[in-house]
Amino acid sequence: MDLRAIGLGLIFALIWSSAFTSARIIVADATPLAALSLRYLVSGVIGVSIARALGQSWHLTRSQWRATISFGILQNAIYLGLFFVAMQTIEASLAAIIASTMPLMVGLAAWMFMGDRLSPLGVVGLLAGVVGVALIMGTRINQGVDIVGVGICFIGVLALTIATLTVRGASSGGNLLMVVGLQMLVGCAALVIATLLFETPHINFTWPLITAFIYTCLVPGLLATWVWFTLVGRIGATRAAAFHFLNPFFGVAIAAVLLGESLGPRDLIGVAIIAAGILAVQISRQRSA
Repeated sequence: MDLRAIGLGLIFALIWSSAFTSARIIVADATPLAALSLRYLVSGVIGVSIARALGQSWHLTRSQWRATISFGILQNAIYLGLFFVAMQTIEASLAAIIASTMPLMVGLAAWMFMGDRLSPLGVVGLLAGVVGVALIMGTRINQGVDIVGVGICFIGVLALTIATLTVRGASSGGNLLMVVGLQMLVGCAALVIATLLFETPHINFTWPLITAFIYTCLVPGLLATWVWFTLVGRIGATRAAAFHFLNPFFGVAIAAVLLGESLGPRDLIGVAIIAAGILAVQISRQRSA
């Protein structure tokens, strides 16, 4: 893994982790599905426009279209849609911790359904991840956490797991920025339908909302997705996913600094255990790749 790949991985992990804090700010002043669909409309139009200005084509390969549509629906609409809904009642730090279990679920799914071998180190990593999550969840349940919100987040992580396992088709064949923009628009279309079915949209325009919305559109929305596809295309999905072990640390740190969310000793121990488990699983998968 070269220095550029390491830099891309660190940038992605930091941006990805910050998205939970900005989302928590947004849903405080806007209905979640409407806000997220508007975010994807803005990000998608900007992404496609820049791609066209760079000479990229929207005539994608069949595998790119398949991956773009599945990624747009699974990650953008289902995963983030569910997380935006859940973050009306749960803290950004908890949402970041739950989302950080995705590499563990990817490792488990690849072993169960795709024939990947899982070494003893990988098994230990999965068990460590379960222990870390259980430690944090036990503390939060005692503090009265919204169980429905937590369950919604875990369903979202399952959708993200499936999206991650299909991302390779989108990162090959060129037109990378066009793919990013189009999958944003796919997510927008799906969320517009969900908004009409499940929400009565309203927005309370405040400076925190406006700032968080602009940041979310440009940075976690466009930049992070482009960085992720670039990283996967450079080093592969398995190695790229190793950077997710940083997300629990970054996620809780950003939420603590910007939102003042408190973290107890058991939370910090749980975060460390989950991060160690993610790293162990990814090292195991790299050795077997």
